[in-house]
Order: sequence, then C-alpha cells, then structure tokens
Amino acid sequence: MIDLNKSQIQDCFDLQTAARAIENAYIASAEGRVQAPPVTYLGFEDANGDCHVKTGHVQGTEGFVIKVATGFYDNPAKGLPSSNGLNLMFSATTGAPLAILRDEGWLTDMRTGLGGAIASRALGVDGFKGVLIVGTGLQCRFQARCLQALIPERKLSFTICGRDAAKAETACAELQGDGLSANTATDLEAATRAAQVVITTTPAKMPLIQREWVTPGTHITAVGADSPGKQELATDLVAAADLLVCDLAAQSLHHGEFARAEAEGRRADEVIALGHILSGAHPGRADNKQITIADLTGLAVQDAAISLAVLEARNTEHSSN
Repeated sequence: MIDLNKSQIQDCFDLQTAARAIENAYIASAEGRVQAPPVTYLGFEDANGDCHVKTGHVQGTEGFVIKVATGFYDNPAKGLPSSNGLNLMFSATTGAPLAILRDEGWLTDMRTGLGGAIASRALGVDGFKGVLIVGTGLQCRFQARCLQALIPERKLSFTICGRDAAKAETACAELQGDGLSANTATDLEAATRAAQVVITTTPAKMPLIQREWVTPGTHITAVGADSPGKQELATDLVAAADLLVCDLAAQSLHHGEFARAEAEGRRADEVIALGHILSGAHPGRADNKQITIADLTGLAVQDAAISLAVLEARNTEHSSN
C-alpha cells in the first residue's frame, strides 16, 4: 500500500492530468456512472468549523475513495490552516487498501480549485479576462492559479476582494509572485459590476453578491456554500439567472446556493449538471448576454478522480526512473 504525505503528493502531482480526471468525473456523475452516497456532515458551531466525510467511485476505475475533510475557519488567526484531512483509497475489485494520501486537505483544495476553474472556463463569455475573486483564503489562490493554468492562451486579470484589506493584499502579492496579473478592490459592488467572471470562495452565511450588481454576460462560480446555512449569492439573483448549473442537484438544492431558488419560482429540473455541459449533452451558455451561475458543493467522485490522478502520476514517475 502506498502512503504519501502532503509534500510527496505535491512532488508527483500533475495538474493537467488531474483536471482531465475531474472533468471526466463530472461527466460520469451527470450520466449516472458513479456511486456517491450522501455526505456525512458534522458541524462545530462553537469552533466555527465543520467536517465532511465523502465516499465515491467512478464506474470502471481502479479504486474508490473515502475522504475526510475539515474546515475550521478561525484557524488562520491561530497560525493554522483552515482546512485539513486525508483520502483513503481502496481497490474496487478486491477491496484491498491502495493508498493513504495524507494531504492535510491539499487535494480537497486542489480539486475544488480545478472544479471551479473547469466551470468558469466552460461558462464564462468568449474570451473573458476580467475575474473577480471574493474571499482571501486558500481558495482564492487555488481558483486563480487553476483557472489561469487551464486557460494558458490568454492572460487573465484577477481582482481580489475581501473583508480584510491586508489579507487581500497578501493574496494579491502571492498571485503576482506566481506570475499572475492581480490587484485588490475594496468596493465589492463596483468590482462585481466590472467583472466578466465572479468566483465566490467564502463561508458566508448572508448573501454577499446582490442581484442589481450583476451585469448581463456575467458568469458566477460559487464554491463557498457547501453545508447548510451558508449563502454567498442573493436569492433573487439566483432566481433571475438565465442558466443554473451545479455539480450535483441533490446537494445544491439541499445545502448549496440553489436551496432557496424553488421558493423564488425556479424548478429543480431547471438546474443543469455541469457534466452535461462538459460532454456537450447541454449547450451551456446560449449567448454573451446571459447571466449564468455554477454552484459547486463538491463531489466525492472528484476526490476519487484526483486521488487516482496522484497514483497515476506517481506510477509514471517511478516507471521512468
């Protein structure tokens, strides 16, 4: 059995391989070719934290994954990362343990970053460059780095906006250090109005992005609302959008941004699976004036896909040595 720590995982990680695996997992999920039981959720309100346990398998792949991921959002003030966890992989043919990936939450952050980047690339207006990222935590970095990596043919311009101006400046400096074009903004309304793509990455429990701020043609990828009680987008904004896209409707309508949409007149069958857009079964954005929203609550099959991608990259590395 393979046992890798975070640094070993990072050393053998190939972003493009992982992106293809996650895209295929989205398609498999939309087509019903996965096993993904309901998520186990634990909330720790006094500590501003939560824990998710997810299991998943993509039909025809080597292994299935049990993933434990924690998010304790006051940790940065204590000098600790806000996310942690590990992935356990087992053979889908014998049940034997294949790997322990002690990633400390890094693979979860990476697959979330790649998932958001895949959705933003698929649904943003043609040739978009202006990207607003709301939030200054780890996902701010992952979303920006992954999106630019998946669109290498053009230079994107990232605007970072958060409650803490100093944290926004720090995030901006880190992205600039990676060679990305990044700046900060303090006026969220103005930054939203100016953006072509908006990515929200916060654990907010009250809406941040208002309907009247969003101009025609804007795409929004919302990744923060992954458990009950979280909400980053105003309900009337979701209700008025031209296209609603999710990773899994059952989750998005239960504890994602779309959970309140039915109360505003949107039907559950109007929510389109991202995998159907990636496969071409649904055309996606119809024109450059539509407002589109992708709500990503996170799929266990993403964890299975990225874990298999790590094993593939490691085996390739070892076979070439």
